[in-house]
Amino acid sequence: MSQQQISLPAKLINGGIAGIVGVTCVFPIDLAKTRLQNQRQGQQVYKSMIDCLVKTVRSEGCFGMYRGAAVNLTLVTPEKAIKLAANDFFRYHLSKDGRGLNLFKEMLAGCSAGMCQVIVTTPMEMLKIQLQDAGRLAALQRKPGIIPSTRLATTNAVLSRSYNVVPRAASATQIARQLLHTEGIQGLYKGLGATLLRDVPFSIVYFPLFAHLNKMGKPSPDETAPFYWSFISGCAAGSTAAVAVNPCDVVKTRLQSLNKGANEDTYTGVVDCFRKILKREGPSAFLKGAGCRALVMAPLFGIVQVMYFVGVGEYIMSQSPLKLISD
Repeated sequence: MSQQQISLPAKLINGGIAGIVGVTCVFPIDLAKTRLQNQRQGQQVYKSMIDCLVKTVRSEGCFGMYRGAAVNLTLVTPEKAIKLAANDFFRYHLSKDGRGLNLFKEMLAGCSAGMCQVIVTTPMEMLKIQLQDAGRLAALQRKPGIIPSTRLATTNAVLSRSYNVVPRAASATQIARQLLHTEGIQGLYKGLGATLLRDVPFSIVYFPLFAHLNKMGKPSPDETAPFYWSFISGCAAGSTAAVAVNPCDVVKTRLQSLNKGANEDTYTGVVDCFRKILKREGPSAFLKGAGCRALVMAPLFGIVQVMYFVGVGEYIMSQSPLKLISD
């Protein structure tokens, strides 16, 4: 099998492995991000990321920090693989005669990659958020003076029981089955518009920025940058893009949270959500969890780019029986 033929499968393997390693490392921070973004004024359970993680460990144990990690680890492989491979695919087809891309075409390739990945990202985020936010709602119910939640976005036992103080919480599989049963496939794609508003601009910022930062570390135009430079470039580009699109991430998190605490707003769409947050919580609400999101995306995409450029996938494919058959 030629290098050109094994290129796409190898890139998919690289993206998948990188996603699993990265998510495992940063998932507790992502959980804190979700819970902080869902807090409303006057109903704060957590003061900061550290306070959130400490309280999570105290009330839910160490494994509580990884609530929702299973669905993320299951779907992050195709998600990261699609994102990285699609960007390379569009960059290749937008280039002419082997010449480099201009900034507009780099942004167009990133935009296209972001649109492709939401096929997997939206249901992954949808299920993950229900599990991540369950602990916050349970803690909110235990706070003195807070009326237990009775107004839910959906009325079904599987979803609601994960937010009550019960020994066993609903799993991602149970939530997915219930959503499919009650709402069909669109139930898993609730918040698709907000996900597009987050992921497309993220990719537009991230990929060109990474390409230019990584290019600065190349000893010569014909050589690749050292792995540590790719890591630094991935961290810088990932954190910058994450903070830039954080307002869209807040809106997406609110829209995809099916269960609400007492007196928490429900939203009919992206515009309604943006308007209500701005009116009732002020502009600063759109920066909730921005620090956590930067801390998540920096090492995540640093690890992704190192794994991607080290070429683990290429090595695996070169040792596979498929290569022997084609030879």
